[in-house]
Amino acid sequence: MSLIPVTILTGFLGSGKTTLLKRVLTETHGHKIAVIENEFGEENIDNEILVSDTQETIVQMSNGCICCTIREDLRATLQLLGAKKRKGLLDFERVVVETTGLADPGPVAQTFFMDEEIAEQFLLDAIVTLVDAKHAQTQLDERQEARRQIGFADQIFISKSDLVDAQQLQDLQHRIAHMNPRAPQRTVNFGQVAVSQVFDLRGFNLNAKLDIDPDFLKEDGHDHHDHHHHDDEHCDHPSHQRHHRHDDDVKSFVFRSERAFHPAKLEDFLGAVVNIYGPRMLRYKGVLNMQGTASKVIFQGVHQLMGSDLGPAWGADEPRQSKMVFIGIDLPRDIFLQGLEQCLV
Repeated sequence: MSLIPVTILTGFLGSGKTTLLKRVLTETHGHKIAVIENEFGEENIDNEILVSDTQETIVQMSNGCICCTIREDLRATLQLLGAKKRKGLLDFERVVVETTGLADPGPVAQTFFMDEEIAEQFLLDAIVTLVDAKHAQTQLDERQEARRQIGFADQIFISKSDLVDAQQLQDLQHRIAHMNPRAPQRTVNFGQVAVSQVFDLRGFNLNAKLDIDPDFLKEDGHDHHDHHHHDDEHCDHPSHQRHHRHDDDVKSFVFRSERAFHPAKLEDFLGAVVNIYGPRMLRYKGVLNMQGTASKVIFQGVHQLMGSDLGPAWGADEPRQSKMVFIGIDLPRDIFLQGLEQCLV
């Protein structure tokens, strides 16, 4: 039986999650989707489009989708859905989990890795975060939950961009890119998003594609053939100057090297930093050149959970360059960069 892909939909209060969900749940798109809705959300979806006995936890939609409210924890709800699907009582191909506006997506994501029974049936595809352009700067200044939601994201949708001017939107996009350079950003109006931009993003796949925003990488104006890169605070880009008035605790940095890693040293170092800083490490990912290995080694993690796998072989003409991105809360960048440097052959 193939695994059922799961999308976690997150975003601060009023960012448009429910609008996006309504679109997904009512549009004729041919997908059979089960939505798990945290009923403590700021606006329950069922008022408008669910017509049924409110005592029922799982409700069928007109377009074949189903909606389910969490009465217990996520694990129990997923087990219930999985059991009903196996018995032929429910038919769905994928799951969307809508978190409340104040939720930290980390523990939700970890459910799919820590619980064997869940991992045997479900596969976490991606975390999609909605951001309200009008209120985001204030929310990011004041609420760590909003910053965490951006740090975890695989895809970011900016809603209500029509309510701000072009400069305000650019400043927000620049700020978000510094917090999480690996998540593409798109502006959306009233949840008008193609289903292909929400599903099958493969954000948690261990693959050799490590996309980091190229503008983020060239911003410090340094030559990037050196051993590592990090965002330089002395950049004279005007929106960068503005950005640095926001000293966000969620930040990202990138490590690159043309030299190979010593496998045992790297394993020890990563084990140590995850042990110490794991709760503050939101997402981290890398494509690694390991000594004695002809293939790329792909690794990624969420908090203390880290996994790695062999990727494709390095191409004959391909430069063997390790690339790693770390996104976290007040991570000691220098300790990470120096420690990684010491793991090189």
